[in-house]
Amino acid sequence: MSYTVTPDSIIGDILDTDMDTAPYFFEIGMHCLGCPASRGESIADACAVHGTDVNALVAKLNEHFAQKA
Repeated sequence: MSYTVTPDSIIGDILDTDMDTAPYFFEIGMHCLGCPASRGESIADACAVHGTDVNALVAKLNEHFAQKA
């Protein structure tokens, strides 16, 4: 599966592409993935709210998708 995540990627789009990415969001304390507000948030916004390094999360997600390719 070829999919590239950026800090501007929308969380709902990522989850719709592959629900197996949910644990990466849980790791940063984002447990409300079904909430419409969180699904419409960018990764950068979520990381800012949860005090997490956006680049580290983007790298993990891109590695996840690269392994599925």
